[in-house]
Amino acid sequence: MMDEELEHLSREELVTEVRKLRAAIRDHRDASGHELCWHQPRLWALLPEQVTPAIEVPEWPQFMRGCIRYRQSLDEQNPDAPRTDGEFKA
Repeated sequence: MMDEELEHLSREELVTEVRKLRAAIRDHRDASGHELCWHQPRLWALLPEQVTPAIEVPEWPQFMRGCIRYRQSLDEQNPDAPRTDGEFKA
């Protein structure tokens, strides 16, 4: 079962964990341009403050070059990861 270790954490440890997770979500929410890989409003909605992030979206040529570089980095970081030929569905 996932997350069962949470049952054994103290209140202080749980608060620390929540703060760490919130900080990571905020970092992602506040990213922009090529740092923002995916638009995740459902994830951002988990935060207590409800803001509309002011994101910047790269133009198509820059975006596609960034996608290619990202995909190449996956090959470098984990060349043995399983591959899929499934199409992206919005």
